[in-house]
Amino acid sequence: MDTLLWILAVILVVAGIFALFRRQLLWGIVLIIVGLLVGPGGVSIFN
Repeated sequence: MDTLLWILAVILVVAGIFALFRRQLLWGIVLIIVGLLVGPGGVSIFN
C-alpha cells in the first residue's frame, strides 16, 4: 500500500509542477499540496 501511495503522490506532484508551467497556478498548487498529503512521508489521509 505504501508503494501505491508513493506512486500516486509522485504523479500528483509532477502533474502540479506541469500545471504551474502551463500558467494554471491554483490547480498546480492544489495538486502539489494533495500529493504531499497523500504520500506516506506526509500526513496520509489513508491512515
